[in-house]
Amino acid sequence: MADETLLDRAHLDAQTFGDEALADELLGLFEEQCRRLMPGLENAALQAGDRADLAHTLKGSALGVGAARVAARASEAEDALRAGSPAAAYPIQALAIAVDETLAALAGRL
Repeated sequence: MADETLLDRAHLDAQTFGDEALADELLGLFEEQCRRLMPGLENAALQAGDRADLAHTLKGSALGVGAARVAARASEAEDALRAGSPAAAYPIQALAIAVDETLAALAGRL
């Protein structure tokens, strides 16, 4: 993904028709989903396919709210997990960093 901003507010505004309350609700749901999915993604004991599905879900959620960096890293993690890459831990670590940075940026908003 070319533009890897933490949060594309213009995209979010377009998705919510400028409704600030709806935007806040969607961002809250995104935050909850990040917190719910990341432990599974980071759990090497889970099957790679299951972890790839979690990455795919997170990617879709991130795209919906305009969290481009999280979406890009989730896509990389999904691809690595589906390919059975022994280096899949690296994209997952990068995804965790992107999630942490994005949630930190949202902390003042929610």
